[in-house]
Amino acid sequence: MTLALPDMICFALYSATHAMQHVYKPLLDDLGLTYPQYLVLTALWTQDGQTVGALGRQVQLESNTLTPLLKRLEERGLITRTRSETDERQVNITLTDPGRTLKARAAHIPACVLEKSGLSLDDLTRLRDQITTLRDHLRAG
Repeated sequence: MTLALPDMICFALYSATHAMQHVYKPLLDDLGLTYPQYLVLTALWTQDGQTVGALGRQVQLESNTLTPLLKRLEERGLITRTRSETDERQVNITLTDPGRTLKARAAHIPACVLEKSGLSLDDLTRLRDQITTLRDHLRAG
């Protein structure tokens, strides 16, 4: 079976991802953040004080991608990285005061994305759940 691009779910997701990045870019540029940095900070704003491993699982980034990202956030003074006293193989990530303060400056972003989507909150939530289910099925296969 051969499908044209408009008929392919992979192309719909791929092009939607690019469109979403286009929406996020100016919002995050104002904060001096990349999208992956925003994901990491969002995870920490929800639950501060996570290990690199737990954070990587949450944002679904491998350590070879996450570690340089965390170094840049630390250089900007938004997080601290400290080795665990009980297991020095583990590195704990904690927000600094400027990192916590940035949360208030980023608070408008979800509403901006919702507005730009043209969907209701219920519709966007359903779509997110369907995409998450698709992702989980694809990974399980």
